[in-house]
Amino acid sequence: MREADDLKIREEAVSPAVEETVPAGPSVPTREQAYEGQEELVPPPVDAPPQQDEVIAAIETVFDPEIPVNVYELGLIYAIDLHDDGRVDIEMSLTAPNCPSAQELPQMVRYAVLSVPTVREVTVKVVWDPPWDMSRMSDNARLALNMF
Repeated sequence: MREADDLKIREEAVSPAVEETVPAGPSVPTREQAYEGQEELVPPPVDAPPQQDEVIAAIETVFDPEIPVNVYELGLIYAIDLHDDGRVDIEMSLTAPNCPSAQELPQMVRYAVLSVPTVREVTVKVVWDPPWDMSRMSDNARLALNMF
């Protein structure tokens, strides 16, 4: 017996032919059937301008590492300018000029806003005028910090 024939016989013995059968069961629903009675979520068009509520929601995920309140509720965000081409310009301040988080907080805000699908570019500018004071904090921030 030749080596090739011997190999073929060994392969057949090790892996016999198996017929695959699909068990009977419910059919897979069509797309229309799957979404029947439900509102289909559609992502915003690529060329849609950023929405202010989405940008604010993203900023609210950024917390000052020393204070258990997000930077938006702290009143550190002074201005948010939305542009139709997907650019967002933000002016923010810090609680003090010598704030230990002075380098990281603006970058954290930038990255958070970049996570919004319709945002293409973010510029965060730190401003010191007017200086931040506690009157800029929201009622929620005051409550969280027990400052009433």
